Amino acid sequence: MPRLLVVVLLTVLSFAQAPPKITAVEGITEYRLTNGLSVLLFPDQTKATITVNITYKVGSRHENYGETGMAHLLEHLLFKGSPKHTNIPQELTEHGARPNGTTWYDRTNYYETFAASEANLRWALDLEADRMVNSFVAKKDLDSEMTVVRNEFEAGENSPSGVLEERVLSTAYLWHNYAHSTIGSRADIENVPIDRLQAFYRTFYQPDNAVLLVAGKFDEAKTLALIQELFGKIPKPTRKLPGFYTQEPAQDGERQVTLRRTGDLQVILAAWHVPAAAHPDFAAADLLTVILGDQPSGRLHKALVETKKASGVGAFNYTVHDPGTIVAYAEVRKEQSLDDARETFLKAIDEAIAKPPTAEEVDRARTNLLKQIELTLNSADRVGLQLSEFIGAGDWRLFFLHRDRIRKATPADVQRAAATYLRSANRTLGLFIPTDKPERAEIPATPNVAELLKDYKGDQQMAQGEAFDPSPANIESRTKRITLANGMEVALLSKRTRGGTVVLSASLRYGDENSLRNRSVDVALTADMLLRGTARHTRQQIKDEFDRLKARVNVGSVGPQATISVETVRENLPAVLKLLVEVLREPSFPESEFEQLRQKQLAGIEEQRKDPQTLAGTAFQRHIMPFPKGDIRYISTPDEDVADLKAVTLAGVKRFYTDFYGAGHMQMAVVGDFDEAAVTAMLKENLENWKSVRPFARVPRPFREVPAVNQSFEAPDKANAFFVAGMNLILRDDDPEYPALVIANYLLGGGFLNSRLAVRLRQKDGLSYAVGSQIQASSLDHSGQFVSYAIYAPQNAAKLETGFKEEVARVIKDGFTAEELKAGLSGYLQNRQVGRAQDGALARSLANNLFLKRTLQWDAEFEKKVAALTPEQVSAAFRKYVSLEKLSTFKAGDFAKKAQD
Repeated sequence: MPRLLVVVLLTVLSFAQAPPKITAVEGITEYRLTNGLSVLLFPDQTKATITVNITYKVGSRHENYGETGMAHLLEHLLFKGSPKHTNIPQELTEHGARPNGTTWYDRTNYYETFAASEANLRWALDLEADRMVNSFVAKKDLDSEMTVVRNEFEAGENSPSGVLEERVLSTAYLWHNYAHSTIGSRADIENVPIDRLQAFYRTFYQPDNAVLLVAGKFDEAKTLALIQELFGKIPKPTRKLPGFYTQEPAQDGERQVTLRRTGDLQVILAAWHVPAAAHPDFAAADLLTVILGDQPSGRLHKALVETKKASGVGAFNYTVHDPGTIVAYAEVRKEQSLDDARETFLKAIDEAIAKPPTAEEVDRARTNLLKQIELTLNSADRVGLQLSEFIGAGDWRLFFLHRDRIRKATPADVQRAAATYLRSANRTLGLFIPTDKPERAEIPATPNVAELLKDYKGDQQMAQGEAFDPSPANIESRTKRITLANGMEVALLSKRTRGGTVVLSASLRYGDENSLRNRSVDVALTADMLLRGTARHTRQQIKDEFDRLKARVNVGSVGPQATISVETVRENLPAVLKLLVEVLREPSFPESEFEQLRQKQLAGIEEQRKDPQTLAGTAFQRHIMPFPKGDIRYISTPDEDVADLKAVTLAGVKRFYTDFYGAGHMQMAVVGDFDEAAVTAMLKENLENWKSVRPFARVPRPFREVPAVNQSFEAPDKANAFFVAGMNLILRDDDPEYPALVIANYLLGGGFLNSRLAVRLRQKDGLSYAVGSQIQASSLDHSGQFVSYAIYAPQNAAKLETGFKEEVARVIKDGFTAEELKAGLSGYLQNRQVGRAQDGALARSLANNLFLKRTLQWDAEFEKKVAALTPEQVSAAFRKYVSLEKLSTFKAGDFAKKAQD
């Protein structure tokens, strides 16, 4: 055959093998392989990361009798390996990935975010292709992972409000599987046969039931060819997907459920049936949810929180395939009347029909929702994960269609939704009352999604940014640092980002060890009050303006410093900064907002005070940080926190602000798409003359030698227990052995399911869903900590503690292997690179480095030291610093009840 003809034929075959383009919306292009796999490609050159997300259109909605929790259990087993990838947790750790898998009503997804490279991309795609149809799903793995999932189930049982939500939904739905929590029934989790789980896997984990999304910095043509190579060889399944035809009948009267369990916080929670996410009314229902549950503008907040009948309220809905629900709740402290709150709660809901939402309320809710959507669209990795919800609901393009519907929804649409769906007969909270004229809220059927979206185009594609190298050297070459006349330090890193996103991170430091004595509550409440009103704007007006400006703004406190974070877009940054300066410099401290904040804080303490993690964690911190009461470093008990909150005064908080707040010891970093000169000028104009009255001196964290203790606390009626162990270390992060100790801990309790502790206590013994360890070291004091933690069933306390000690002892005795270290170093260093590729994390790092007088050259040198480590150095560092004899152990759980079982 002539050579030219061969080339032509090969070219034709190549084009024939390329998957066809199905559609494209705003930079996301869909292709379809011949085996049915849908592929979404979303290139974004602005971050040096790639996210691979595969969504299977299967969740708890698809489970049959005796199979509740099967979709979630299967999600866990897909991390147990396949023929080509026998140790998935190890591979994820080696590649520095930030992975997870999640299960919901209509879908299950698996994703990995990792440093952008062709090798990493091939690995991730090969992993997902292999475990799509070749995962082991073995009996031995089910036996060990079942207990882990059961432990996760037990952790959920510790939350009365979470259990109450499950009970309400199981009452709201008579027949549909949305009645069942995704975690499943404990009996089904413990007894599901492996053959049923394998059959479930073979049915739903197939290319024609999956959507693969690749988002981030990659070559589109090469990636499409790679997907064709790796996924295209999977045969098109011959089985036919089962149909699901159960429809929930219209609710014909109020329903009520009561939950009685140990706890300190009363909760009211109600659900109303609403249409599926694909239905046009869902946009109005979404807006209605914000109008009811937003804070502080929401009707529930005004009716209950502002009148001091409840400490907290909220509302949310579910983005699901079939008709779903709006859920609203109110948290009521013990000293408040539950009956009074319930009456007011239901009256506020009923008034949404009698007093329809105003144009102002609808516009405010619309601005809020659209802000969240637009900021999500500015980040390719966030878009990829958010699309999983709409894939489960019917089609990924519903995400954009839903946005468009929110834009167009009118007050009349929201009023109609309220009148149709918020009827008392459609509510699950109340009593059954016979009536001659029953009311029914008929919920429309799910639309034909394919017909709905056949010609959908969406908005114009969002502006793209630059390909940014997150190496320390490049970041340093692009970062400009300035110091204002009052001492405020600023780091500026300007770069083009997707959608013009820009982030800001700042720390405002104040006081010293003496002046902050007995001021811990003032410290926390002062920061929390800043966004609740200024001399010129109310809390609501501040929130509305930030929403209009597409800005996420948070102000809080961490120890003796206020923390500030901002995310917005380039064109709005000047206005956002102007309002932020007003928030910082002109707070009005409204008395009503102060009281609402106090009640919210008290409710939060009461909700958590008997939680095992609070009991054991607080006792542990009090032991290893034995500072006297009144010291800013003192660890208080929940009872002390309650007493302090009841005693604190608004006048005291105002005095604290007046005496301590100023920008003289503030560090700020701005990263993203912005005008350096304009930002610099604005900061100089507005903050350069702002100084605190009181002087600042860093509060040190000296090393404390404490004895080793082993303490246990009873947490009645809590199905899940908490374990924490640790010790203080004479350690600073510039000590020669610090890099080796960090890696030793990474191998022991870091990484993703592949650390020594995770392999032993989760993968092998099946005792714990969440287990890990940390090394903490100061940058300024020779003071650090080694801490390990785990959740587990109370009856497994002895097994878990034995397993933990055996693994620590094994490291001390045998150390780490060369192979183990090689894999760990690769993963750890890539994970740091992924961290620098996230603008928010980078801004926090740059701001903190200003305080430490460091540049990212420190990071480069640290990573160079890490890369050169030997197994002997890592093992020796762990032996030197960590001792079983010096570890203090604290446990909390319902041990007494389990001892009787």
